[in-house]
Amino acid sequence: MSSRLTALRATVARIGTTLDENATCAELTREAVRQVGGTAAVLRVGSETGAEYEAVDGDPELLPDVQWAMAATRGTSAPREAADTIPAEASGGVRSALCVPLATDGRSYGGLVCARDRAPFTPAETGLLALLAERAASHIRHAREHERVTGIVGKLQRALLAEPGRPHPNLDVAIRYLPVGQSALVGGDWCETVRLHFGRTLLVVGDVMGHGLEAAVDMTAYRSSLRYIASADLPPHRVLRQLDDGASAEPERRPATCLIARVDPNRGQVTFASAGHLPPAVIDAEGRTSLLPVPVGPPLGTGLGGYEPATYRLDPTQTLVLFTDGLVEHRGEDIDHSLDRLAGVGFEATAGVEDVIDTVLARLDARHAEDDVAVLAAQLHQRTEQDLDGQL
Repeated sequence: MSSRLTALRATVARIGTTLDENATCAELTREAVRQVGGTAAVLRVGSETGAEYEAVDGDPELLPDVQWAMAATRGTSAPREAADTIPAEASGGVRSALCVPLATDGRSYGGLVCARDRAPFTPAETGLLALLAERAASHIRHAREHERVTGIVGKLQRALLAEPGRPHPNLDVAIRYLPVGQSALVGGDWCETVRLHFGRTLLVVGDVMGHGLEAAVDMTAYRSSLRYIASADLPPHRVLRQLDDGASAEPERRPATCLIARVDPNRGQVTFASAGHLPPAVIDAEGRTSLLPVPVGPPLGTGLGGYEPATYRLDPTQTLVLFTDGLVEHRGEDIDHSLDRLAGVGFEATAGVEDVIDTVLARLDARHAEDDVAVLAAQLHQRTEQDLDGQL
């Protein structure tokens, strides 16, 4: 008895291995043929393809007329326990056909249709097929619910995904964002640009703790606060202090790291301030990469403050790169080694900001990162009279 139960568990476990409805139907028909032979197919209720067999396993010529299967499916669509299911049968010569309802918890998703060129299906076979069909129906229900919820989350994420502001025309900026996983559109990483007076631009990258929709909600709150605070044209370390004060006053707000760079083309300099964030990188005229030391204060949301500025020279031959930790970090790897890998990336001497980002994402294999990735690249460019007119 125990061996039969073990075999039954193994049989049932082969159905519903993913949250893909089509894959579940294919697993169902494949297992049905494995257990009783012949041919198996699914006839789904409300299928966009109309009345036709799907996920056929075996010789489709053995299957009964689809109209019979539709009638049989409708006739057995009422909710019933697998053991009480009364299948509809049709015989043509020595061929036997069986339709088992694809239903669970009062919901019908169609029918499992089986056919073979030999004796009619036994009660034991019918019961097994009914069990497999009920198992598949349960997973189809979960797959559809997952698809529905994913659609809702996607709409919410798109609503949260705000575009960064426009920098001054004396600054070329490119931004790339890669959320971890295939279902997410936006997470806790973000980039922002804010135009200030006198041709200056504030460049910001941030990383909210966690992933998914919850992190995205807090990310939006940080971005909104940043835009408001930046309008006062404060130095970067004071912007961080106000962001920290606001976040720490909301106990449910997740902590976040943040790096701010205020670029001043007229003076040819950039001033940084960091709240627990990784340092920026600069690419020189020969395409060599180095990291710029910046004093690191506590993450935002702690209420501790203590942020300090650091100022460096910046000219049009250099490219500034701000990024979140997902770009470089690997699980179990020392962060210094991770940053060394970024510093070892070489670039074309004439690379523009888009090319710089393409190169760094490719060299560091960011498409397979273990965390969200946000990267911002910025270059000063030679200003024209038209550019100067647009600064104020």
